[in-house]
Amino acid sequence: MAKPMTKTQLVAALADEMDSDKKAAGAALDAVCALITREVAAGGAVTLPGVGKIYCRERPERMVRNPATGEQFKKEADKVVKMTIAKALKDSVNG
Repeated sequence: MAKPMTKTQLVAALADEMDSDKKAAGAALDAVCALITREVAAGGAVTLPGVGKIYCRERPERMVRNPATGEQFKKEADKVVKMTIAKALKDSVNG
């Protein structure tokens, strides 16, 4: 399996794709990430066309087990960030 693309590599590839410099591409990437973070943290969702949908889901209070000790305890309700992958991306990966 290939290593994940780093932010530096992503910014360089984005700059090439945009026919722009790395500074503008880095600023665009940072702005998109900040926008997604703000929207999902507020309980909304963001759809990236062709990629997927990023959203926040609430998990109820539940019983969990510490794998080291085997002790069971109650975990409070919390929120988790999820992503649903778009069909177009799945299809492009699977050929």
